[in-house]
Amino acid sequence: MKLVLAFHGTRDPRGGLVCEEIADLVRLRMDVPVEVAYADVRQPDVRSVVDGPCIVVPVFLAAGYHVRVDIPEQIGGRPDVVLTSPLGLDAVPVVRERLREAGFRRGDALVLAAAGSSDARALASVRRAAELLGASAVGYVATATPRVPEVVDEVRARVPGRRVAVASWLLAPGTFHGALARCGADLVSEPVGAHPLVVDVLLRKYYEARALLLQTA
Repeated sequence: MKLVLAFHGTRDPRGGLVCEEIADLVRLRMDVPVEVAYADVRQPDVRSVVDGPCIVVPVFLAAGYHVRVDIPEQIGGRPDVVLTSPLGLDAVPVVRERLREAGFRRGDALVLAAAGSSDARALASVRRAAELLGASAVGYVATATPRVPEVVDEVRARVPGRRVAVASWLLAPGTFHGALARCGADLVSEPVGAHPLVVDVLLRKYYEARALLLQTA
């Protein structure tokens, strides 16, 4: 059964390359077709890719509007299509690793930077990610408040003399991640990206969904 990896979509070509890189890594470990689709901005959209039995895995860090509304609407209630939960909090270990790569040290104050959402449940998921990472605050690049530079300033004022690190709760480079370079932090981690742990999670979600489908068939 085909696997469809559903991404948000971005106009930045670097983001598109990361999506394709993730898909390529997944293909190396599967013997089923793997296709990339986008919920917004880029083509092909999810609607045009779910052209038969398939499992759709949203490669999103939180279940916001696109995951809860957009993608299901594009699937259109097809009985031969299964939509799994998103990547979500399973990306936390990757963010920890990106922080270490960026030079994060014990004693640094940590801010989690996310894109933002109008969905309260998505924002709750971001706050949970911050708790798991040990971040003292959360800031958003767009859609929600407070914004990242404001949060960095507040944290720096609370802990003078300590470095302030920002953990990027973003999947790929682009406009949002680029804005973090100007947020005033001492260091900013790279986005989640095409990490082997991300591939592990996507494969697990696919095989769990397929097994459940076979049990109920």
